This record gives sequence, C-alpha cells and structure tokens, in this order.
Amino acid sequence: MDLTWRTLQLGDLPTLVLEGELDLGSVPALHNAITRFLSTERGRTVAVDLDGLAVVDDAGLGMLLGSAGRAREAGGDLVLVCTNPRLLDRLESSGLARSIEVRDRLGS
Repeated sequence: MDLTWRTLQLGDLPTLVLEGELDLGSVPALHNAITRFLSTERGRTVAVDLDGLAVVDDAGLGMLLGSAGRAREAGGDLVLVCTNPRLLDRLESSGLARSIEVRDRLGS
C-alpha cells in the first residue's frame, strides 16, 4: 500500500491527512510534502492526521519528529491527530507522544 496525503483547513488549523503506509520507502516523498506544507503555513500550528495510516515504522516516526522541530524553529508547531489504539500505543512506547502533542480529534 502506498502513502497518500491531502491538505484541508479545519477552522484555522491547516491539516495534512495521511493514508496508507508511512515507512522507509515513503518517508522521502512525505518529507518533501511536509516541508512544502510547513513553508506555506510558516509560524502557524499545523496538524498531521495519522488515523488513515496502516503502518508507521521508525523512519516515519523520526520524520514526524524532525518535522515538528522544523515547525517550532519557524515559530509554529506541529500536532498529531490519532484515535487508533494500536498507533497510539506505538506513539507512547516510542516516546514520540512526549515530544509532540497528540490529539484525539481535529479542532480545539
């Protein structure tokens, strides 16, 4: 399964919605997409919705962490949206949830 993404605007929260597999093979393309997304939303809080993902490997987690760092360096932030219990466990056990805010829904 490939990785796809789309952007949407929920109120004032620009969101990148991911579907498929976030793994070593898809990280380069998503890195480019997130870099473009962050540059258009410079200085703002943005969300990445993970609920459409079937797989997230360590390379994908690392890319999300790096993206959050770049958003913060530009005066914004990056939050994750996730309700999938298996993926939430992965975010917790990897420590990523301590570094990036994880919300259970889009919006405030």
